[in-house]
This record gives sequence, C-alpha cells and structure tokens, in this order.
Amino acid sequence: MSPSEISRRTVLRGAALGAAVLASGADKLLGESVQAPPNIVFILADDMGYADISCYGRPDLHTPNFDSLASRGMRFLQAYANSAVCSATRTALITGRYQDRLDVGLDEPLVGRDTGLPPSHPTLPSLLRKAGYGTTLVGKWHLGLLPKYGPLVSGYDHFYGFRGGAVDYFTHSNDLWDEDIKVQQVGYLTDILGSHAVNVINGYAKARKPFLLSLHFNAPHWPWEGSGDEAESRRLIGHRLADFDGGSQATYQRMIEDLDLQVGRVLEALRAGGILDNTIVIFTSDNGGERFADTWPFTGRKTELLEGGLRIPAIISWPARIAMGQTTNQVAISMDWLPTILAAAGTGPDAAYPPDGINLLPFLAEGATPVARKLFWRYKANAQHATRDGDMKYLKILENTFLFNVVEDPMERANLKERMPDDYNRLIAEWAAWNAAMLPEIDASYTGNFTGDELADHIGTPEASHKADNPPPVAAPHR
Repeated sequence: MSPSEISRRTVLRGAALGAAVLASGADKLLGESVQAPPNIVFILADDMGYADISCYGRPDLHTPNFDSLASRGMRFLQAYANSAVCSATRTALITGRYQDRLDVGLDEPLVGRDTGLPPSHPTLPSLLRKAGYGTTLVGKWHLGLLPKYGPLVSGYDHFYGFRGGAVDYFTHSNDLWDEDIKVQQVGYLTDILGSHAVNVINGYAKARKPFLLSLHFNAPHWPWEGSGDEAESRRLIGHRLADFDGGSQATYQRMIEDLDLQVGRVLEALRAGGILDNTIVIFTSDNGGERFADTWPFTGRKTELLEGGLRIPAIISWPARIAMGQTTNQVAISMDWLPTILAAAGTGPDAAYPPDGINLLPFLAEGATPVARKLFWRYKANAQHATRDGDMKYLKILENTFLFNVVEDPMERANLKERMPDDYNRLIAEWAAWNAAMLPEIDASYTGNFTGDELADHIGTPEASHKADNPPPVAAPHR
C-alpha cells in the first residue's frame, strides 16, 4: 500500500495499543478519512531543562512560539530522557530501544572512541523512508563519524548540520556539513539551522510528499553565546568550548529566545505551505538541563540520574487529530517516539528489532487514563542506577541508595527505603534483571560528570572513574 492510500483506519490498525483515541474523540475520528499520512517535524533542543520555557513555568523567559505549540496540542508533565547526556539519548530516540543495547550507547556522551550507530540498524528515518517518506536531518548528529557512520547511511535522504557533540555558534568549529561535504557559512548557527529547516519544509510542501524533518538544534548547549555574542566566540578561539568562566542567565535567556524564534519560523512555514493541520510537530530535549538551566521542581542536572538530569519538556501538536491545550501525566521517555510516529504514519518497526518504547497515540485523547510505566537507567560516572516503577523510583549514586515517591516528592528528599523495604528490594531486583539484558559497561567508554572545582554546588565531587560498573545479578525478593 502506498502512503497516499493509507486511511485513518489503517493508522488505527497500526497503533500498537490498538485504541481509537486521538484528538477530540473516537467517534469523530472513525467518521473521518485521511487521504495522506501526516508529516513529522521533530524538534530537539540540546541540554534544555524541564522548566526552561515559559509554558513549563519559567517566568523570566519569553517563549511565545513554544507556548503556542503547547496551546495547540499536548504538553507532557512526566517526560523523561533515556539518558542524562546527549548521544546516549539520541541512540535511543532514533532506534526506539534502550541505548545500552548498542555499543555507541555506552558512551556518555560519545567522545573520541571509534564507534557509532551501525548503518544496518533500523532507525526512525529508515523505517519511514520504506513507507514512502522523505527524510532530512538538520542540525546535530553525534552518532559516529565518517567514513563508517553518518545520517546518510542511517535512513536520512539529506543532512545539513554538524556531526560532533558541540560547535561554536559563529565559527561552527570546522564541523558544518551539507550532505557529506564540509561547508562554510557565515552566521549564528541557531538562525542558520532554522533557515535551512524552512527551506526543507517549503520543498516538501511543494512536492506534496510526506516527510520527516528532524530539526536537532545545538541550543541551548554550551558555548554560552547568544546571537549578539560574537565577541565571546572570538574569546574562545584557542580555548575549550566547554568553558567554566563564561555564560550568564541573561546569555542563556537570549539563547533560548533565539531558539524560540526559529521554532516560530518553522511553524509559519508549515502554515504558509498549507500543511500545518496534518503535520505532527514534536518538541523535546535530549537530557535535563545544564548549569544555567531551570530544572524546578527537581534537583540534579545533566550527567545525573536525579530527576533534574532526566526530566525534560515534551510537546506534541497535530491539529487534525489532537485536541488543543491539553496536558498529560502519562510517563513517557525518548524511545517512545519511534513507535508513536511509526503508528501515526501507518507503519511499524522491524520485527527483528522490537522497540523498548511504547506507542503513545492512545494517550493523546482528551481524558485518556495514564498507565504505569517501568523504566530503567544507568550512568557509569559515579555508578548511578535508577528504576521508575509507577510513582516509585529506586536511585543509586556510588554506594548510596534511595527510594523516592517522585510524584509526591519530586525533589527526591524523603528516602523511603527503610519504610518500604519490599518495594526497595523489588526495584533493585528489577533493575538488575534489566541490566543483565543490556550490554555490559566497558572501561573504554567515555563518561562525564561535574566536579567540585567546576560547579560550586557539587562540593567535593571528584572526577568520576571511567571503570565499568557491572554488579552481579540480584535474586528476586520472595513474595
């Protein structure tokens, strides 16, 4: 069946949970016929904290385009990243599976080691391309370098952006590419990526071909440079981009507001092309916030499995199918987007690579009841483990262990492990069983953390060992 022949009933049959509950009600939806599959625009921020846009509670930022996107769709209040750093989450996002199943997912983040996303592994863009979609990545890749790895061998028809983990916003650090050709372009990178995304949308709109546009900004990742900060860019020449003597709340605010402006340009391009209503627009971040981010009401940040390092904003809009102005307490995670998008497009995953994420479509209806999730994380620096099961979370940092109710106690202050020993022991055993099914950690993989001499609120924290943490299996508790 060609993409143009996919009907609304086909989309519903493709939904993994099989429920006709999108938009403003099942009865209305079943009476409609959609002649074309939806377009998908997936917008990813880099290191944005949970509360870093005004619709998530930050009062000192003006983000009208993010807020408008949220008002036209659904805002997730319990969305998680698959990892507390970027390339690991990006592995999960593009495969729909725990990153710890792949060698590239063992790096936190990918730095220096010769590994990457295997071109043979099915991905969101490769699966959509098989279903007749055009696929383009604009922005950050960070899943392995040429000649072995790259977006053009992992499902994307086109690529414009950078391949590493970070670049300067003005010099682009000699890492700006058009397809597999290195290019030079003058300008502020957030603006450049936004302009390129608009051109991509215009081209697809004219062709009337369904498309996936992955728009992966580097903002608001360091270096701390807003659109008027070329002097800061010049200061950093010859120095590490990951500096600890730059940046401010005012700079960070400008970076996010620049990002918001480009999101507005993308939405306007969809509207001008007459394709906004049947375009799924998703916005989220790759991990929790960095040093200038607002992670309230959580503690912790990037590189940490505390809620602040994992909880992220997540918004989905699909005007033709999702009712406006909703919020949901459904727990979601980065790897859910692959099965969700494939179901919306009327296709599915490769049977040999079943996703670990779930299809979220049934939970996008007004009044849909959330279901409990069981999710797992590990992070090599400081031997961190975490399990979320329902409202409860098991957390280990070094040899310290905790049990929290993260719904009632989002700051993770009241350690319940002695009051609730059965739950505590059960979550430890569940984590151990999950971990046994993943690749073991290796000493060779990179892992990063913040130290006491870098951030003043990390008193006495040393640089983490790169030693693998592979605990023995834990026997399941007796019931």
